[in-house]
Amino acid sequence: MSVARALWTTGPGAAELREELLPVIGNAEVEVRAQFSAVSRGTEALVMSGGVPASQHDVMRAPFQAGEFPFPVKYGHLSVGTVVQAGPRVQDLVGRTVFCPHPHQDRYVVPAAAVLVVPAAVPSSRAVLAGMLETAVNGVWDAQLGIGDRVSVVGAGVLGLLVTALAARVPGTDVEAVDVRPDRQAAAERLGVRLVAPDDARRERDVVLHTSGTGAGLTTGLGLLGAEGVLTELSWYGDRSVEVGLGEGFHSRRLTIRASQVGRVPPARAPRWTTRRRLSLAMDLLADDRFDALLDGVSPFEDSTRVLPAVAAPDGDALCHRFAYAPDC
Repeated sequence: MSVARALWTTGPGAAELREELLPVIGNAEVEVRAQFSAVSRGTEALVMSGGVPASQHDVMRAPFQAGEFPFPVKYGHLSVGTVVQAGPRVQDLVGRTVFCPHPHQDRYVVPAAAVLVVPAAVPSSRAVLAGMLETAVNGVWDAQLGIGDRVSVVGAGVLGLLVTALAARVPGTDVEAVDVRPDRQAAAERLGVRLVAPDDARRERDVVLHTSGTGAGLTTGLGLLGAEGVLTELSWYGDRSVEVGLGEGFHSRRLTIRASQVGRVPPARAPRWTTRRRLSLAMDLLADDRFDALLDGVSPFEDSTRVLPAVAAPDGDALCHRFAYAPDC
């Protein structure tokens, strides 16, 4: 059997690389040699802090997670690699570059149905964004934004900027990204959107989506809505309580907060859309080199035990940090 190395979170702010034996490949399984995996900073920060509530342990399990929350746990869901071996039924996948929602690990065996072939037009280093772009697609669907809408996205992390980029593609929309961090300006501009500070954000918006993961951001978003407006909440707070301002005009303007969660396709699309079709759409959308603006860091997998705690720290400033794996791993 082959030996693989996987990144485990072992305690608050602590990680280690562990070896494990790979299973024998089944008839419809593939062995993937990783090229890149990406840190989903918001979610992995909660995992690393032990902030997943007990009531959500089952809901929050990653598809190929090992271990149990809070610790130790092998977590992650943004991996791209090359199929190096395949079972008799799926031999056509050998040599293909694929995306898989697998934790940070240099080699792994999964069902062939769990991988998605990466199109030639999408580089491996960018394809790791597919899972987060899928979340952004779902959020835009949940927000039900339409042609000509005035749209604000509060929070210019990687998810917020992906949502903003999608919203800006809808004809006639007036889209702003809103964040307290001016250093996100360059990434926003490359994606073709405007970044403003909260005090400079336009009001009376038709649609607001919130991704900052803070109560202050949620309150800001509600303040930007016009009458009868809906704020779509994409942030997840784990076990943290959030204070949000529901005074002033929240009731008189009859505002609404709607939750969005990528685990389910919105009801209006569920009869026709599967999660795989949604992921395929996200992958196809990545054939746009402007999304490279979100790829702001890469480090060797060997350094992951040091890098992951820093990237996932509350004061971390990374957008999409990636681990790169040795070609012969």
